[in-house]
Amino acid sequence: MQEAVSDIFSALAHPTRRQILQDLRDGELAAGDIAARFQASGPTISRHLSVLKAAGLVTERRDSNRILYSLVGERLALSVGDFLSSVCPEQIVLRSIRKPSKKSKPSGGKGAKASTAKPAAMKPATVKAAKAATA
Repeated sequence: MQEAVSDIFSALAHPTRRQILQDLRDGELAAGDIAARFQASGPTISRHLSVLKAAGLVTERRDSNRILYSLVGERLALSVGDFLSSVCPEQIVLRSIRKPSKKSKPSGGKGAKASTAKPAAMKPATVKAAKAATA
């Protein structure tokens, strides 16, 4: 598992690969369309796509003579989230603050959106408690 996380962070190390991931957030793209967005050569972009695929951050599928790439966002979110939780105890507390309790349901009826407000800055005592809980 540690090797897989290492592969993800290695893949994220290059700005071109991060931009490819951002470009894929709206849906799949053909390899040629991805390459057209950069000044790098086609083979260079192909290598970047191979690194992202090996890290499990993108998938590919063939559509006749085209290769279409898609983002695997869940893998990225889970890996980065797990890492942050292990090195930043405050993230554990923030996650629990953001999760709505089963008792409180959003008001406004059907179709109402849940609040996307970010929690206020954590007080030092809360941070200290979070660190103690994870120690």
